[in-house]
Formats: sequence, C-alpha cells, structure tokens
Amino acid sequence: MKIYKFLQGGKPRFGVLEGPDTIRAMKASPFEGGIELDDETWPLSSLVLLPPTGAHPRIFGVGLNYKSHILETGRALPEIPSIFMKPDTALIGHGESIVYPSGSTIVHYETELVAVIGRKARNVAREDALGYVLGYACGNDVSERTIQRKEMTLGLMTVGKAFDTFAPIGPCIETSIDPSTLRMQGRLNGTVVQDCQTSDLLFGVDALVTYLSQAITLMPGDLIMTGTPGGVGPLQPGDIFEIDIEGVGVLRNDVIGESA
Repeated sequence: MKIYKFLQGGKPRFGVLEGPDTIRAMKASPFEGGIELDDETWPLSSLVLLPPTGAHPRIFGVGLNYKSHILETGRALPEIPSIFMKPDTALIGHGESIVYPSGSTIVHYETELVAVIGRKARNVAREDALGYVLGYACGNDVSERTIQRKEMTLGLMTVGKAFDTFAPIGPCIETSIDPSTLRMQGRLNGTVVQDCQTSDLLFGVDALVTYLSQAITLMPGDLIMTGTPGGVGPLQPGDIFEIDIEGVGVLRNDVIGESA
C-alpha cells in the first residue's frame, strides 16, 4: 500500500493509491486513527504532495552505514550507529525546491531509504522492530559540507545537516516491502550517480529501531534516514535530483539559489 500526504482544500490530508493515478482519501492520519478509507478520490497528478509524516516528526540520521562506502573511505566499521538529527524545518516534499544557501560552496546530495515509525516504540527487541515501522519512503540527506567538516572535528554533525529544505522526503510511504533487499539509485540531472542495494547496510532498519528505542521513545511519524552509499557529490542551483527506490517510487526535487 502506498500512502500519500497532500494538500486538499488548503489542509493536509492522507490517502492511498488506487490504480495508477487515483488517490482515495483516508478518514484520519495513519499516525492517529489507523487506515480507514473515505469516499473522496482525486487524481494523484493534480495534488501538491507533502512529506508523508506527522506534523512535527523527529528526523534521525545515520552516518557511515553502507559497508562498501565505509571501506572505500579507509575507515573501520563502526561498533554502534553514528546518529545525528535534523530539524523538522528541513522537511520538504516531492516536487519542492532544495534551497542552496547563500555563501555556501559545497552542498551534497545523499540518497537514502527512510523508515517511517508507525507506533510508539520503547525498548523494542530486534525481532519485533519492523512491526513498529509503518513503511518506507525515499529521502535526501542534503548536507552543507564546509560547515559539516568543521563540526566533525568537534565530534558533531548539526548545522551542516540542518538547513531549511535539507530533508526532502517522499513521494509516499510504501507499507509492503522488505527494507533489506531494495535497489536504490540517485540520479543527478538524469545521470545515475548512486546505485546500491540496501543489503549493504551495516545497521539495518531493525537494528536502528532497536538501538534508538533503547534510549528514546520513538513516536508515530518519526523518521529514520538510514544512511547513504558511496557516490555522494555536489548539487548546484538549476540541478534536479531524483531518488528511485525499488517498490517505493521516485522523489524528485530541483535546486534553487537562496533569494536575498
């Protein structure tokens, strides 16, 4: 099942995909009232899509989580997930613009699988962890590298990951896929620049949910951006970046310069 969040009548609504271009309304948010369908339908192509999550989710990022990428950098495999957070003000949806900050010179794309938490989770056993995930979306962990590299000398990753528009998520939540065996591609202006299998993740979705829930109560709508493979590179105003994840769909965002 594919769940979309969109604007309808000036308000956010949720719906499920029926056929190639029909969205059927849900009576409530899947993070509040479960999945109960209504009678209203709209063409998907007519809708303005929003990030498919709750109103104010926590966004957890994971650094150095693809084994091939870690090894190509010459680093040792981490013993625990390298966790950072992005603010919800960084969220944008499919079709919205990534804003290239004025004064920045190095801004990179990062193709990622995003796990969307569906129910409250605390001290979750690994064998039960995927049962707390509503589904999966495409995500782009856009990063301002000049600031990030300075932060990393202090042992942090905060502002370089946190600019407004630096967390495109979408286009939908797919509820019926196995997150451990997906092909994932990133395309810059139509050219494939990242291509991997999620089987290369060091810490899979189940491990990440378990690890985080040992300390933090995960809430419905929270997002876990699971990490990026090798092939990250620069974005510039005028670019279009697409993230294509098997079974989920394609997240597409253009890049614009920050206006004065």
